[in-house]
Amino acid sequence: MATLSYAAKDSRTMVRRNLKKALRYPSLTLTVVIMPIMMLLLFNYAFGTALGSGIGPSAAGGGEYIDYLAPGIILMAATSGALTTAISVCVDKTEGIVDRFRTMPISRASFLTGHVVGSVIQTMTSITLVIAVALLVGFRPDATPVEWLAAIGLLALLTLALTWLSAGIGLVAKNVETASNIPMPLTFLPFIGSAIVPPESMPAGLRWFAEYQPFTPIIETLRGLWLGTGIGSSAAIGLAWCVALTVVGYLWARRTFKAGAKR
Repeated sequence: MATLSYAAKDSRTMVRRNLKKALRYPSLTLTVVIMPIMMLLLFNYAFGTALGSGIGPSAAGGGEYIDYLAPGIILMAATSGALTTAISVCVDKTEGIVDRFRTMPISRASFLTGHVVGSVIQTMTSITLVIAVALLVGFRPDATPVEWLAAIGLLALLTLALTWLSAGIGLVAKNVETASNIPMPLTFLPFIGSAIVPPESMPAGLRWFAEYQPFTPIIETLRGLWLGTGIGSSAAIGLAWCVALTVVGYLWARRTFKAGAKR
């Protein structure tokens, strides 16, 4: 029990450290927030008329194209947050701070826990800002409070999964440039899904990939919760992907961190 209390206390200290660091150097966090907002505004105002007429109102739950677009872009805010985690962990590793922590009487688990929890808080804050902008430009969900809680919970679980994966990326990356480049496919993978247009409108091979990649069922679940469109098996599949990615990311990051301590 004392060991758990000791680890929890050290983890809280690491979370505060990472949040203070984010406040002191906000440029990366702002960049990650601005990108989904720019995508939202670009696709809604520059391409919204053409894309909206192509997919029809039924795909957006009877609403405008912004109603179809917003859930995918909001999810993109979660994937963009992975970038900050990978860079932050890699900076600590390459600057020797990790080695310094290993010589101190602190819980070994607190380093990764602090980064992951701090990054989840930052990413969820970014998601809140993107949702606010989406509402300002016309996103009109008709979800109940319970459905809103379910949608936020799903986004939080996805954020946790991607954050653990990104922590592993930051530990294996040789430098900050590599750490910033490896997560980029995660950021744009929602576009090769149902974020912008339905997979049914894509060529056969691309349609197959869009339908079976991890983010499409999560996006469809968010649409169903917010707009009342059909969810079907998407919720179960989306949750399964989130849990699987969380487990894989956690085990990978923990194993890589322990392997680094033995060198």
